[in-house]
Amino acid sequence: MFSYQPLYTLQLLAAAFSLALLAFVIEAIRRTHLEERYALLWLGAAGALFILSVYRPLLHSMARLLRIAYPPSLLFLVAFVFLLAIVLHFSLVLSAQRDAIRRLTQAVALLEHRVHEQATSAL
Repeated sequence: MFSYQPLYTLQLLAAAFSLALLAFVIEAIRRTHLEERYALLWLGAAGALFILSVYRPLLHSMARLLRIAYPPSLLFLVAFVFLLAIVLHFSLVLSAQRDAIRRLTQAVALLEHRVHEQATSAL
């Protein structure tokens, strides 16, 4: 008969999800929809989840080391930590982009002012 093994099912789902994420990120890089520097964290997350979901002894030993009673919850913890790292990384990039846009806007305004002054002085 079929016996339900929740740990095995979760292991298969985590492995499938991490492989799908890995394939998606690689395809996005290949089609230049995602730059390599932004993809590193996604690739790291997918790789870590895949290794932990496929190699069960590593998952169990890390769970024991971190004193986590239910080893599959370590998968969720790893995913959560990587997502936090990705959000922090994108927040830093967004802040830098905002500052660059502000500087560019100010430079354009100064240039437009100079062009307007030269146009009015030439008349």
